[in-house]
Amino acid sequence: MKQALIIIDMQEAFFLDSQNYLFDSEKVVANINSLITSARHSEVPIIFIQHTDSNEDDDFAFGKPGWELYHGLLRQPEDKVIQKTTWDAFYQTELAQYLQEQKIEQLIFAGAQTEFCLDTTIRSAYSHGYHHNILIEGAHSTVDSRVLDAQQIIKHHESIWHNRFVNIGQNIFK
Repeated sequence: MKQALIIIDMQEAFFLDSQNYLFDSEKVVANINSLITSARHSEVPIIFIQHTDSNEDDDFAFGKPGWELYHGLLRQPEDKVIQKTTWDAFYQTELAQYLQEQKIEQLIFAGAQTEFCLDTTIRSAYSHGYHHNILIEGAHSTVDSRVLDAQQIIKHHESIWHNRFVNIGQNIFK
């Protein structure tokens, strides 16, 4: 089964202001970088999804410091970068076409934010016919909400997703 690693919205905005720091960010970045290394070793394509907000005042607006992909990731020029303007990385982007062209059958997910762009893209991937996907445990994160802290949000979403839209797994590339 041909795989692709999809890293969603790991952007500087989550590392510039303490109010936006991702839960367990150092561990998450280390785990994502481990995934990137494994993917390269296994010749698995790496796709970075970059949120681009249309509001010029937003941290994720094109060209703003927060919009840039996080400098601590092991990104290479040959890695695919796809910009999106909504929570769904498939919506009005080239992602579906690129995956088809590359004959990708399984998606390996990592990134941010668990309950927003990751959740929407995972469900959309399932609707696009990708039914055997993996979310890497410890390689995705979010920030606290007014109702739940980040760790509770992560556990809640993993329990909803597992064996439905995605399987929760470790750093595995076939």
